[in-house]
Amino acid sequence: MYINTLHYLTASPAQAGLACMGGARWVQLRLKDASYATWKQLALAMQTVCRRHGATFILNDNPNLALEIGADGVHLGQQDMPPAEARALLGPDVIIGGTANTFAQMEQLVAAGVDYIGLGPLRFTTTKEKLSPILGLAGYAQVLAQYRAAGFTTPVIGIGGVGLADVAALRATGLHGVAVAGAIGAAPDPTTAAAQFVELLAELVPAV
Repeated sequence: MYINTLHYLTASPAQAGLACMGGARWVQLRLKDASYATWKQLALAMQTVCRRHGATFILNDNPNLALEIGADGVHLGQQDMPPAEARALLGPDVIIGGTANTFAQMEQLVAAGVDYIGLGPLRFTTTKEKLSPILGLAGYAQVLAQYRAAGFTTPVIGIGGVGLADVAALRATGLHGVAVAGAIGAAPDPTTAAAQFVELLAELVPAV
């Protein structure tokens, strides 16, 4: 399981393929406000890409569809199905991730038994409609210090406007990896951009 590395978020199976060619091994279908049929069509296409490359495939927000198509996991926002309810639906072997903006939310997710936490946002991002308060590097350091002091060990991924230049500083706060959308998807060469993230993350060890 590639929790401690690069998570690539996209709504495009083609972009997912390009990122996987660059070494990405964790892809999340990030889709909002689509019909179930459209969601399923894209999910099946992206799942095929991920399986071809040996990548973990995560669905955003949609546990029922994840169950229907046999996705590797699901990522749940604060307004989505509660993680405990998703676990009851999906069983013990499906990956469940959750989004947090505060230490209190992280506590709740750990208690609910999620497999990883997406903590953010680092900065403003246009890929999220309802943006939580921006953490910045100082916010990550503060929240993760509380998290470690509480003895929690669930992997934490940084998300929200993350660029390649942020990776070293984010890992130094104790994050296990980063979730990236625009820095790869909007790059002139998404395959090379993904490879740069994968290479840099492999070189860095979180300070935990």
